[in-house]
Amino acid sequence: MTKHEANGSPKSTIMVTGGSGLVGQAIRAYTDSNAKDGEHWVFLSSKDGDLRDRGETDKIFERVKPTHVIHLAAKVGGLFANMKQKVEFYRENTLINDNIMENCRIHKVEKLVSMLSTCIFPDKTKYPIDETMLHDGPPHPSNEGYALAKRLIDTMNRAYAEEYGCNFTSIIPTNIYGPHDNFSIQNGHVIPGLIHKCYNAKRDGTPFTIWGSGTPLRQFIYSLDLAELTVWVMREYHSPHPITLSVDESAEVPIRDVALAVARAMKFEGEVVFDTTKADGQFKKTACNKKLRGYRPDYEFTSMEEGVQKAVDWFVENYETARK
Repeated sequence: MTKHEANGSPKSTIMVTGGSGLVGQAIRAYTDSNAKDGEHWVFLSSKDGDLRDRGETDKIFERVKPTHVIHLAAKVGGLFANMKQKVEFYRENTLINDNIMENCRIHKVEKLVSMLSTCIFPDKTKYPIDETMLHDGPPHPSNEGYALAKRLIDTMNRAYAEEYGCNFTSIIPTNIYGPHDNFSIQNGHVIPGLIHKCYNAKRDGTPFTIWGSGTPLRQFIYSLDLAELTVWVMREYHSPHPITLSVDESAEVPIRDVALAVARAMKFEGEVVFDTTKADGQFKKTACNKKLRGYRPDYEFTSMEEGVQKAVDWFVENYETARK
């Protein structure tokens, strides 16, 4: 009997780092309603230990004894924080990732899935971007500390496979949104920021003001869809090479459409204003999901309307306790 067997049947212990965040909470919700016999899920938060510290990380692995790890934990921040603290974003993420990967090797973890981001791709590139282009040039200077630390996960996944036979891989999601997001207007991402703004406008009887023209295009993935696909990667996708988890290119939408979907979901009937004195940012960052579609040709993503409605409903119901 192995240390993971109970009542004579094999048991997997899947440990999720960053388990209290947007994606971690979505994986918890998905696995709660799609339980699989023999799987025991453990969701870590920062209260369980400091993953930057090797000793604390060792203790977590010794206590949990995971057979599988989904690694979501990272030092993250907005544009200003990334520009101001490049050393910290590089060092802290590199320490976290090294501690997780080395413990996975030492404890003979059967599978490690780490999360990357489309923002770590080369600054100068052609679109749509795909997994093969990750190292084709330097990242944007504003977040190079974070981006290079994250890129090293891909490098080390292949190195661990070659040298030690480890089954380590990574996923690259596009823009994620859903329940348990950070709804900060200043530091949150596009959809949660718009939801909070629209909530305030409805409450205060003021216009719903969106920064920029609303013309830039983005691909958004609902957090529960990403959770389902991440669990599929853990169970079924066995290659050290990363896989992009994204809606189809045809599902790319202008920010204007997203803002109007938020207004409809919030039942906001006031004025919607696009403040064109504010910068738009990059026009498009299209990602190609051809590799995913090769494995999951029939997977149906949650529509923007349905996903935004669910995110709005969650925020309204949890306004007092939501991160904002």
